Amino acid sequence: MTDQSDPDLIEEARKVFAGPIAFLKSAPSLQYLPDASVEEVAFAGRSNVGKSSLLNALTGRNGLARTSNTPGRTQELNFFDVGAPLRFRLVDMPGYGYARAPRDMVKKWRFLVNDYLRGRAKLKRALVLIDSRHGIKDVDKDMLDMLDGAAVSYRIVLTKADKVKASHLAAVLEETAEAIRKRPAAHPDIIATSAEKGMGLPELRAAVIESLS
Repeated sequence: MTDQSDPDLIEEARKVFAGPIAFLKSAPSLQYLPDASVEEVAFAGRSNVGKSSLLNALTGRNGLARTSNTPGRTQELNFFDVGAPLRFRLVDMPGYGYARAPRDMVKKWRFLVNDYLRGRAKLKRALVLIDSRHGIKDVDKDMLDMLDGAAVSYRIVLTKADKVKASHLAAVLEETAEAIRKRPAAHPDIIATSAEKGMGLPELRAAVIESLS
């Protein structure tokens, strides 16, 4: 396994993410998925975790992923092509855990995400975003259970790390590591990030590239 802090990997990742990245399509159901021609890395997280902001910061493009003040608004899988020629795809999964979401919307989300996770052979890894201020919640555990059940490798990414004190962040990192220690599909290393301050973004870009190898 490649160390994501390796300077060569970080530089490779920087170049990849500085190159062409474009929105491909949204898929409200499996029949609209793009051809599985290249490998994919998916981003998952509960509503309001800062997923769109992190995707925009990661790619250096303010408007790539649409941010919304309305939690639970995105209920589709959004695909982004990376590289020219096409190298891989980023997949923005619909946010979960929005308390006011209608029951039929939650059911639709579960079917869409579960079917995608279980049936997408080109999906190399999921990056599960957890708010540094709160740590892993029950709704996050449901997502991790789904990933474990689908045997999809995943890695925890803490968001909004600039919003908490260093001591709190260290505690959340330790608690999160302990929570995933016995989960079969979890990557043991956790990345703390801040979309606003740029913290952890080089390492996260490198982690995406590392997951494809």
